[in-house]
Amino acid sequence: MATKKETAEKDKTSSQETESAAKSKVKTKTQAAAKPKTDKKTAATKSKASQKKVVKSTSDKPADQKAVAPKATKAKKPSAAQIKTVSQHIESLSDSSRRHRQEAAHELADIAATAPEAFEGKVEDLIDALYRPEAQTRWEILSALANLSEKYGEEVVKAFDGAEASLFDESSSTVRLAAFLFLARYGSTSQKHSDAAWPLLNEAIQCYHGDAEYYDMLIGILAFAKSDISKETKKALKERFLFDSENASGYMKKFSAEIVAAVK
Repeated sequence: MATKKETAEKDKTSSQETESAAKSKVKTKTQAAAKPKTDKKTAATKSKASQKKVVKSTSDKPADQKAVAPKATKAKKPSAAQIKTVSQHIESLSDSSRRHRQEAAHELADIAATAPEAFEGKVEDLIDALYRPEAQTRWEILSALANLSEKYGEEVVKAFDGAEASLFDESSSTVRLAAFLFLARYGSTSQKHSDAAWPLLNEAIQCYHGDAEYYDMLIGILAFAKSDISKETKKALKERFLFDSENASGYMKKFSAEIVAAVK
């Protein structure tokens, strides 16, 4: 019979493997989303096909990606089965089993990406799950809330305290990035929301500048910069990224320049 110590070690190993798998799964998504096109002023001997080929230097991107980017699937009307499933999974978020909570949070994140209407009256229950001890439950719920931001903005804003705690979580970079992407997504939904989200985003940009997850943070901020944000937030964004747009190198200079251009 396994001792308590052995059981605890197995749970810890399982949690680490789960976080590693989540990072690897999203790495492909973020790489595909951010690959720049080759310069069209190539030699005349190259074919049109080669001119359109997407090229991304591996040296421009940190090797260890840790993003948990919310899915951008087109929403559709939820079925009765989905609504029932959401209720069941939300109940499981309070289960005594860590594994059951993680599995429920993962399923809820998937449903939120495709059927946000199924969460009518359930947003506060999701927010409560941001205080679960395990990292995966929190990053999955943050992903779900990001996808619910546009439809339930006035309810989702109540998640800011939990998101701020996750944004500066010292134990999991995946949770930190999920919180950052949630705030960027929420801030993108209106000028009012951009003003609410920017102070935390700005603080995180300074804290994690150049870290492994910074590449994916810039992807989120670029989308934020291109959305309907306020003039004040645009000005602050420009001031924050102007230096890197002129003096940095690699992906930091590229994204910073695009962010500055987006808010002009």
